[in-house]
Amino acid sequence: MLDALGISTFDEHVYRALLTGPQTTVRELSGAVDATVARTVHALRRLAGLGLVRRTGPGRWEAAGPQSALTALVNRRRSEAETAFTDAEAILPDLNRLYRTGRLQTDPGSLVEVLTGRETVARKVEELSRSVTAHLWTLDKPPYLEPVGEPGFNDQETATTRMWLGRGVEVRTVYCRESLEPPGRFRSLLHLASLGEQARLLPRLPFKARIVDRRIALVLLVGGSQDSIAVVHPSGLLDALIELFEAYWDRAEPLDPAPAPAEAEPPGARPGEDELLLLRMLHAGYKDHAIGRQLGISTRTATRRVAALMRTLDARNRFQAGAAAYARGWLS
Repeated sequence: MLDALGISTFDEHVYRALLTGPQTTVRELSGAVDATVARTVHALRRLAGLGLVRRTGPGRWEAAGPQSALTALVNRRRSEAETAFTDAEAILPDLNRLYRTGRLQTDPGSLVEVLTGRETVARKVEELSRSVTAHLWTLDKPPYLEPVGEPGFNDQETATTRMWLGRGVEVRTVYCRESLEPPGRFRSLLHLASLGEQARLLPRLPFKARIVDRRIALVLLVGGSQDSIAVVHPSGLLDALIELFEAYWDRAEPLDPAPAPAEAEPPGARPGEDELLLLRMLHAGYKDHAIGRQLGISTRTATRRVAALMRTLDARNRFQAGAAAYARGWLS
């Protein structure tokens, strides 16, 4: 029962016998456990080293109370185990480097795995999504395995993102304008940003990729199709993809949730949620037809709303409208 604490079956037998008889002599104890005096003495010395028994006089011993003594031993073993795990984790990078070097010399093709078939690709993506522990970095663009823009997808995406963030995962995504084309997508991405996803926007991205915990990457091989991906394992290629993601991240424009209204702002002065969303889409480079698609209105109605906002902001063009919205604290 106590072997996990480093106590052998015989030593536990001695400890249990000593618990029933305070200040027992070694000879009495050896008879109780049916062992030689010498073997019993060795067990008592081991137990004393663990703080479970103490010597009270020549040839006499007593047990320490199990509540305090065993609790202290459990805490000590737990601390030792945590230290050992930390030490083991610290050498993992060196072991991985040795492993990568060996694989590169003997089987360089194994560093990049090509998966084909939509179901196979979907299983791999799901497997890695469940296994992520620290980092989930994505260069996002169509096509999608998931039904992006369809009813119910936003709730599923929100729940998954909440799960990652709740586990302390750093979720960073670089979107492009193609990412924002499905109806309502812009609003849903702002909602994800409000939950804690770090999102940025670029006009375009050359390819689609996902990096999991800086240890593996998925790269779409053929544009316009999700039927084949490359799974990149630890290697110089993975290091290059990580550096490339960071470069795109640095170049991209933050896609932050809308700021809270300023306390001194007069009631009614701040535009409504749809108008703020419209301003953010203007800043992201959306044209009127794309704004209408996101808001579920006609292009003509979108054009009228843009013109009304520009009049409110006393702006002669869209750039001035965005600058005025930032100045008023409507955008961040």
